Amino acid sequence: MEILRVEHLSRTYGKGENLVKAVDDVSFSVEQGEFVAIIGASGSGKSTLLHMIGGVDRPTSGSIWINGKDISQLGPDQLAIFRRRQIGIIYQFYNLIPILTVAENITLPCELDGATVAPERLQELLDTLGLADRRNHLPNELSGGQQQRVSIGRALIQNPALMLADEPTGNLDSRASEEIVSLLRMSNKKYHQTVIIITHDPEVAKQADRIIAIEDGRIIRDERQ
Repeated sequence: MEILRVEHLSRTYGKGENLVKAVDDVSFSVEQGEFVAIIGASGSGKSTLLHMIGGVDRPTSGSIWINGKDISQLGPDQLAIFRRRQIGIIYQFYNLIPILTVAENITLPCELDGATVAPERLQELLDTLGLADRRNHLPNELSGGQQQRVSIGRALIQNPALMLADEPTGNLDSRASEEIVSLLRMSNKKYHQTVIIITHDPEVAKQADRIIAIEDGRIIRDERQ
């Protein structure tokens, strides 16, 4: 079943001679349960593409369909609600709230949505992520790898339709990077999550089922492994 469809998506910045096409007429679809890596050099447009899919940035033209809904047509409030409930985003620099504990950071999307968190769901995530003994720690008491695990838990807590990871290993050493990719792969298999990961690391990309290569804002290669 198709979970994501991107149609003729473009994002431009500036005007006239200063016009930059960050994403240039991109179209593709993703099936539910796929693990997709989007690769490309710095400035290729891959992060801009991911941010539009995640509803963080607006396209200049084109459409983004997630679970049958065109999110490019949603107003700001509708988009914020949809993003919180349907899309989990993992960033390179974690974006954790420093005054909240591990458990509080993970459950923050539920708190913002007024949703009740089942204790067994939180405990399952903490156990799976290897954070059960860190649940009451603050972010500054954690390693980089542990902080990234918290951000994965935060993205998973509402069981979103789509998991998006923007260079999630870019700030980690090789061992922690391997652990994070393994956890994303686990969420893909155990929770049947559809995962799209942005990376410049070919070793990370090799873990995906499919690789989409971006250059100058356009797809130059799309192949399954």
